[in-house]
Order: sequence, then structure tokens, then C-alpha cells
Amino acid sequence: MTERPNFGYAWLALCFSLCLHVADEALTGFLPLYNATVLALRAERSWYPMPPFEYRDWLTGLIVVNAVLLLLAPFAFRNSRWLRPIAYIFAVIMLLNGMGHTLATIFGRGPVASIAIPRPAPGFYSSPFLLAAAVYLLVILRRSARERPLT
Repeated sequence: MTERPNFGYAWLALCFSLCLHVADEALTGFLPLYNATVLALRAERSWYPMPPFEYRDWLTGLIVVNAVLLLLAPFAFRNSRWLRPIAYIFAVIMLLNGMGHTLATIFGRGPVASIAIPRPAPGFYSSPFLLAAAVYLLVILRRSARERPLT
């Protein structure tokens, strides 16, 4: 019996990479830089939609998101059609996230020139894992696209 292609392992790889990334951000001081950037962007552009966070709320929210994503893994192993668009969105957001931390490290600043970002930027160490896992998920999603989901 041959194994049916699915995106389960790629989904798990990105989920665990995100868990690592959240720990990296929490341990390297990402939130103060994020909040300063949000407040500066709101001062420049009143419509800017992102909120500042308290540490506990931020970390709790990310832990809940990670738990929900991990709970969806059985559906990824079944190659569920309804999860595929979510998986594409998840992979693209994590690709952009990893690129953002990498570019912030290279250039020493984020979207607001007045806020200097230390090098390496908080969250940089786990960014290669995010980038690799996001690309892996995108590739596997494409490869498994024609397979029927398991019922």
C-alpha cells in the first residue's frame, strides 16, 4: 500500500517552527519594539489597524493560535480541502514574518525609521526555520493538490 500525498508533515513543521519563533521573540524582546512601532505608525497614520499588546495578552494569544494550528494537523494529514486555503495563507504569512525579521536584522530598522532595531533583530534566530518550513508547506501543498482527501 502506498502512502497518499498530504501536507500533514509540512503543516507540523510550520507549526513547530512558529512555536520556536514565538519563544525566540519572547526571549529576545520583540514586544517592546513591536509596540513602539505600532504607536509610531498610529501617530503617522491614524487608520493603522494593529493594536499594541501587553506581554501576557500577546503571549497567551500566540499560544492559543499555536494550539489551534496544531489541533488542525489531523485534517492536514487527511489532505482536507477546506484546510488548504488556510494552509496557503498560513505559509505566506509565516514567509513574510521570517523575511521581516531577517530584513530588520540586515537593515537595522523596521517600517519606522525613528525606531532602531538591535542586530540581530528579536525573532531573527528562528526566522530561517520559519522560512524553510513555509516554503516546504507551499511546495507540498502544490504537490498534494490533485489528491483526493481521505474521508
